[in-house]
Amino acid sequence: MIRRFSYGTVFETEAVLDKPEAQRGALPYFDVDPKRRALTCRMDADAVVYGLGENVRGINKRGWIYESRCSDEPHHHEDKRSLYAAHNFILFDGRERRFGLFVDYPGILTFDVGFTDASVLKITAADWNLDVYLIEGADNRDIVWQFRRLIGRSYIPPRWAFGVGQSRWGYQNEADVRAVVRSYRSLRLPLDMVYLDIDYMERYKDFTVDRTRFEDLAALSEELKAENVRLIPIIDAAVKQEDGYPVYEEGKAKGYFCTREDGSLFVGAVWPGRSVFTDMLNPQARAWFGRQYKALLDQGIEGFWNDMNEPAIFYTEDRLAHVLDEISKLKETNQNLDLEAFRRFTGLFGSLSHNPEDYQAFYHTVGGQRVRHDRVHNLYGYGMTRAAGEAFEQLEPRKRILLFSRASYIGMHRYGGIWQGDNKSWWSHILLNLRMLPSLNMCGFLYTGADLGGFGCDATEDLLLRWYALGVFTPLMRNHAAYGTRDQEPYRFSDIDSFRRILGLRYRLLPYLYSEYMKAALRGDMMFRPLAFDHPDDPRCRTVEDQLYLGAELMIAPVYEQNAAGRYVYLPEDMTLIRYTAGPDGDGAFVREALPAGDHYVPVPLGDVVFFLRKGRCLPLAEGGQCVADVDFENLHMLACDDAQPYEYYHDDGVSRDYDNPRNIRWLRA
Repeated sequence: MIRRFSYGTVFETEAVLDKPEAQRGALPYFDVDPKRRALTCRMDADAVVYGLGENVRGINKRGWIYESRCSDEPHHHEDKRSLYAAHNFILFDGRERRFGLFVDYPGILTFDVGFTDASVLKITAADWNLDVYLIEGADNRDIVWQFRRLIGRSYIPPRWAFGVGQSRWGYQNEADVRAVVRSYRSLRLPLDMVYLDIDYMERYKDFTVDRTRFEDLAALSEELKAENVRLIPIIDAAVKQEDGYPVYEEGKAKGYFCTREDGSLFVGAVWPGRSVFTDMLNPQARAWFGRQYKALLDQGIEGFWNDMNEPAIFYTEDRLAHVLDEISKLKETNQNLDLEAFRRFTGLFGSLSHNPEDYQAFYHTVGGQRVRHDRVHNLYGYGMTRAAGEAFEQLEPRKRILLFSRASYIGMHRYGGIWQGDNKSWWSHILLNLRMLPSLNMCGFLYTGADLGGFGCDATEDLLLRWYALGVFTPLMRNHAAYGTRDQEPYRFSDIDSFRRILGLRYRLLPYLYSEYMKAALRGDMMFRPLAFDHPDDPRCRTVEDQLYLGAELMIAPVYEQNAAGRYVYLPEDMTLIRYTAGPDGDGAFVREALPAGDHYVPVPLGDVVFFLRKGRCLPLAEGGQCVADVDFENLHMLACDDAQPYEYYHDDGVSRDYDNPRNIRWLRA
């Protein structure tokens, strides 16, 4: 059962497709305080709070305070309160109360989940104009299913997007890209995508190509597609302010950019320097921006990743002038920088980027009304990706286009996926990658994954191998690294055999991974689930934070500690341990071991991948290949437990939008 409670004048986010009629009366389970703009709920000592999508810390969100404030935040430390997304859905699983809560509100929203008071959940809004959806159901999965029906079907990428991707900020030219593909292919390392970061653009201008570095992008794209490798370029939110640049000139002439209060263009600096920002809340401007992708579609591009769309702002001219003026005053007085003065000095520089006052300085036009940006801040990345997604439906109606984003709001899940942002080459971020998966699935984001090996810092071989052992299971499997960090393509390391084996496993698993993704997308289910969702009466499952169910058949439990030779797992039921390891001929081999329910220490040598097959289930496996096009999705080998039930297998052409054809479903027996 879903009930909507409406407060104030609600801004229409279009996160919900079919709004139920607003209810009168009190919001169940919560004290509502309009003066303090707060919703407050008491929590039992053993209640678990799930959700909030992309965020720091654990699967259970208790004990911290979180902000929905889309932020360009490269430091994913435990003390952060917000990352790139605003996913305002929680699932409260208490002893006597179980409900889902979605706060549809595009401004800054704070979730104090037992931080100030361990027994209190408090949700505070920047202003009192919000829709609150209360969802009650038979169990956690039912609540999520109802919520997912409310917000609409998740984005479905082309099947080739489930292959391995290689990215780096620093592939400077066509020769660099060819070298990557040549290295993968010559060493028999599977590959389907190479990503282009900002290096391919002409002076960081969207929808342009630097012809000195990439002389003929269309020819390069065609050349690589002949090897079943696709180029995936980045698109940034900001448009360079430059006379003669057609995108800027046309957008300015048509009034499609955000403006200051006096109606002048709002200008902020990002990668290209002075930049303007398309009004992604204006349907005409959004449609115009989406049509710009055609310039790259026409060159054979079939996928994009949208970035810097919180939106990121490095500085504004006014703020830069203020900071330089204050620094000049310090210099003129020859001030001795004691502790307080030094803090002020460094704080001035720190105030340049992503300053809250800058987000209050520009406006959108919505339905003829002016709306200050900070009141709708969390919709910007959603709007940018929606612009592209809606354009692709018009420009490429018969073909799926790969699309994912950095910033997002619930509703954007219908148009694209997300990657989990600028993480680090830290062991703790393997675990963070795992913990985000069910929270994102609850909010409709199924096509997701982290930058394998970490974006920032320097990866080590053992870190990358362990991270790949998790990444083989995530829909988006991409190795990505920052400029200036250590090269971390798998062929840079010595244990090529282990990398080849693990990447090969990804392609053997593709029939299962794609099938489970499609069923989750089409039915509003979760691909990744906390153990407690399947075992609500097992108190141990409520505390497991490093194991997940993947589909109906598998449980995954990656190793995420340096120098670990294995790990402990808790099995809530009898399972079969599946170890993918080096076989006698050096290729991968599956080794099975039946384990009873309970606690087990499982040795996991570096280079092995371990997962668990549930009792009575079977797993469809392919022979693998060097790309998704090589994978035989028809003639499958079934890895089965005793008395295995038939497997419900989803299989389509992987390209068209004929998702609901009943011929896409068949039952496979072991």
